[in-house]
Amino acid sequence: MNFSELGQIFIDNWIIIILFFLIAVFYSSVGFGGGSSYLAVLALTGLAFTQIRTIALLCNIVVVSGGTYVYIKKDFFNYRKILPLVLLSIPLAFFGGYLQINVKTFYILLGLTLTVAAVTMGFSKYIDKTENLKESTLVKDASFGGIIGFISGMVGIGGGVFLAPLLHLTKWDTPKRIAATSSFFILVNSIAGLIGQYQNPDFELAPKLTLILVATVLLGGQIGSRLSAQFISPVLLKRLTAILIVFVGIKILTKYLF
Repeated sequence: MNFSELGQIFIDNWIIIILFFLIAVFYSSVGFGGGSSYLAVLALTGLAFTQIRTIALLCNIVVVSGGTYVYIKKDFFNYRKILPLVLLSIPLAFFGGYLQINVKTFYILLGLTLTVAAVTMGFSKYIDKTENLKESTLVKDASFGGIIGFISGMVGIGGGVFLAPLLHLTKWDTPKRIAATSSFFILVNSIAGLIGQYQNPDFELAPKLTLILVATVLLGGQIGSRLSAQFISPVLLKRLTAILIVFVGIKILTKYLF
């Protein structure tokens, strides 16, 4: 491995690396991967969209794996309720990643996804009690999971940014169980989407930059998971992230629609 070349890549992309580190710290502290924010940052670079999707999913997997492990140890999973959500999301995330789309379609879809994600993130309300939880159904949960999984696979996110607000809105379960479920959902859909992208003839990877960014979010994710949101307000995180994401989403839509 040419370390001087890696050093040059680090120098050329130091702003992106710092942003990825901060995103990993903040998101892992509240149980998410940060895929939408990785995409928002990468969309402002000159990287090919096929590389952008791959990097975002790999970073998602690295960051959210630690959170999922912690939630499993703390027994926050209700597998009877989780399985319907991933029943269709996993195969559809794979299909979304495998599907060949052109550059314009990708960026329009990305712009719409980021804008909707920002709205759901900025205005969603979280329940903090176990009272009045609503009974979920197999058909409804499988439908929600399938739609989110398909979009996630095409764009390159785990889908937690859509799933978590939806589960809170429908009073699906307690906040901790929803966070655990979202973490697992992000992990399995990111893996499925990445496998689908790998099978895609258009699959492309910038190995050295990807290696640096993956190592960066691994470090940031370990730090964030230990903070466990003790020093970071989830509400403030949502608001700041929503501003970043909606800015990039509108910028992309303006460029590719008009």
